[in-house]
Amino acid sequence: MNWARIMVPLSGNPGDAAVLKSASVIAKLFQAELAGVYTPSDIADLMPWMGEGFMGGVQVSAVESLQEAIQEGERKARAAVEATDYDHKAVVTIASPVWLGLSSESRLSDLVVFDDHAARGRGALAESFQQVVVDEQRPVLVARPGLTGTGVAAIAWDGGKESTRAVRTALPLLEKASKVVILAAPSESPRPYDPIRLQAFLAARGVTSEIMALKANGEVAPLLLSTAKSIGAELMIAGAFGHPRLQEFVFGGATRSFLHADGPSLFLSH
Repeated sequence: MNWARIMVPLSGNPGDAAVLKSASVIAKLFQAELAGVYTPSDIADLMPWMGEGFMGGVQVSAVESLQEAIQEGERKARAAVEATDYDHKAVVTIASPVWLGLSSESRLSDLVVFDDHAARGRGALAESFQQVVVDEQRPVLVARPGLTGTGVAAIAWDGGKESTRAVRTALPLLEKASKVVILAAPSESPRPYDPIRLQAFLAARGVTSEIMALKANGEVAPLLLSTAKSIGAELMIAGAFGHPRLQEFVFGGATRSFLHADGPSLFLSH
């Protein structure tokens, strides 16, 4: 199994270089195109605040300043892509409406890579992260330091739709991993599931895996993170937002724990 296009949303800020470097590591494994997609602020979002008729020097000045910032951001994003040590790469600039362009680009990509900053809800691409993961339901990699794409991969599996879909979409990375470990806590789940079934699924696709059955005294997410760290995992595969978004927001949920912890890189699928 192969990936042909790795997409990286860019903001034109200094953080672009680091996430491009991480994404290029994955792109090299598959000889895939590395697509840096400049995702600027949308001038259309400013229009409702301008008032009817869109008249006056203050309003015009605000739009001109935003246009200049967008142009400067694009220049910096292009420079970051050009400086990335990988030959098979391209730059795409999204025009207004930005949300529609981002959706279209993500749908035509095998994997979308964000940095930890956006995944934690910070910076210019925080909303883009939510859009790609939740609304577009695209496979997303949250790249963190130490990612090689060929180290130990941990699978946080609960037998549910989201975590199983994450495993299916992550198969190309699992095939590259030096070791795959299924982390499961079936005794903590209200529904029955057997990690041996997932192990057989992977084996049928040429991926050898081990099973670690966990016993949690309370929340499962911290135990999954600590276990992933103890086995030296550089990547965790997990379902994203398995509960309704409002419930996740109010009660937290495993996804938020993974995103806000200093753990391995995350492969997420909703």
